[in-house]
Amino acid sequence: MKLDQTIMARGNEYPIVGQYDSEFQAVVDAFIENFKVEDEIGAACSIVQNGKTVVDIWGGWCNGEMNNPWVDSTTVCMMSVAKGITAICFNMLMDRGLVNPDAPVIKYWPEYGQNGKEATLIKHFLDHTAAVPVLTTNPLWQGAMFDREAIVHALEEQEPLWEIGTKAAYHVHHQGFLLGEIMRRVTGDTVGPFLKKEVSGPLHAEYYIGGMSEEEQSHVAEVMPNMEAKLFAAKDGADQTSLRALAFKQNPDEPWAVTMNKKEWREVEVASGSGHGNARGVARIYGCVANGELDGVTLLSRDGLETMITEQHNQTEGLQERPYHQAMGVLLNTPEAVYMGPNMRSFGHHGIGGSIGFGDPDAKIGFSYSCNKMHAVGTNGPRAARLIDALYTVG
Repeated sequence: MKLDQTIMARGNEYPIVGQYDSEFQAVVDAFIENFKVEDEIGAACSIVQNGKTVVDIWGGWCNGEMNNPWVDSTTVCMMSVAKGITAICFNMLMDRGLVNPDAPVIKYWPEYGQNGKEATLIKHFLDHTAAVPVLTTNPLWQGAMFDREAIVHALEEQEPLWEIGTKAAYHVHHQGFLLGEIMRRVTGDTVGPFLKKEVSGPLHAEYYIGGMSEEEQSHVAEVMPNMEAKLFAAKDGADQTSLRALAFKQNPDEPWAVTMNKKEWREVEVASGSGHGNARGVARIYGCVANGELDGVTLLSRDGLETMITEQHNQTEGLQERPYHQAMGVLLNTPEAVYMGPNMRSFGHHGIGGSIGFGDPDAKIGFSYSCNKMHAVGTNGPRAARLIDALYTVG
């Protein structure tokens, strides 16, 4: 069914556009409800089931002034949704036999074996137990996060902060640099170029990790962070010794709203957080993995998928202090922190502020929700949850 209407919500008009299969009317209703009862400015939701797109809707505005409508080609920074996409790329290398998750990192990256990190295994990068969530041995300058080689070299020199493999702490920025360097040494490509050639390109899925062209940047929505979110607030918070605060010492000395809306953020490869895309693209990627194939494209074998979603631990990690059922780079359904519906084998990743992408291998679903006005709650939030609940009322 076609969707093209304008709703009144919270004193403003919001265009709501797209298409959907009629049995998914509840998802459309939930999407509209988000604009009425939540602090929604612009958003999109897409669902792929059994290899078919059954919902692809978008609405609202690309900017805070609400004079630039969100359209079908609009993309937005989806923050740590990038971790899930990066994990899929990395698991593709494991599935092809190019990387062994139980092998020591130094097999692929000898320079990493410094200052007590010789025993680090590849899987410790994937499950956030590598014990290098922040830089303390060789702290870098503000803005160094835009210098991939500087970060990689500093991670080589960094001492582990505790016994490797024993304690999870969200490697909020570092996971992407760590996995990306292994990918570069194995394939010659870091995450962004590999993604384009092997995943988003074949699937015609609009999702990028760095390297966006001028044309690709021309339809990126403004990001509006909520500075009450603990992760954002830590940058200038009272306790500058916490892991949460130390994680941002290499960020530019400017407000988050400036960093995340500048050209450099769209072009830099921070594979843990600088991914830009739309719900359609992310749902296609997860729909392909969950279904086994999509439009003739296969990303992971069935065994490769099962390896990726094998739980590694269930801890309250030490940086954001959130409980996670952690698998090989992706999160498993953890309703109290990152809700992915009723099926506990669902896998994916959320981003701070509300965006999410996940796959349900049992229902053969790929789901994504993207937004530009971020919330401050500690989970993936009520807006995504409303859509997910509506999805699972179908059938």
